[in-house]
Amino acid sequence: MLYTKHYSSPVGILEISASDTSLTHVLFREALKKPSRQLEETSETSFVIEECMKQFDAYFAGKLKNFDLPMLPQGTDFQQNVWEYLKTIPYGKTISYLEFSRRIGNEKAIRAVGTANGRNPITIILPCHRVIGTDGSLVGYGGDLWRKEWLLRHEGGLPRQGQLGLF
Repeated sequence: MLYTKHYSSPVGILEISASDTSLTHVLFREALKKPSRQLEETSETSFVIEECMKQFDAYFAGKLKNFDLPMLPQGTDFQQNVWEYLKTIPYGKTISYLEFSRRIGNEKAIRAVGTANGRNPITIILPCHRVIGTDGSLVGYGGDLWRKEWLLRHEGGLPRQGQLGLF
């Protein structure tokens, strides 16, 4: 069974979906660029969703830097590799799309990395907001750029223009 709950956060309503065992989606319900699936809340919930909301409470309170949740995002092998690598970007740090592409072994895959990031089904927890332009600009965020900026400021990882805080 798939359960869905809505979580009110400082960056808007998050739509959280999970099975009994794994988180499948965390999407911005109100994103202009990429609207979420707009699922209705289920009357029942799962332990995974309850734990996710507790961890979001701690994250937005500045008390949690690393999420620890079972996840099962659906995507191609390449997308899965990109999303897995997102988990290695430390809290408060950023990486450019170009450097990201180099680190996954294919510098020419920069656009494919951007596309995979844009299809990230578990926003914030798989921190695609930490991937920025080579010049330090905030580009390419399906949850709208103001959210990307808010999240990076919250984490203390917003670089000065022209300076990257690559890890």
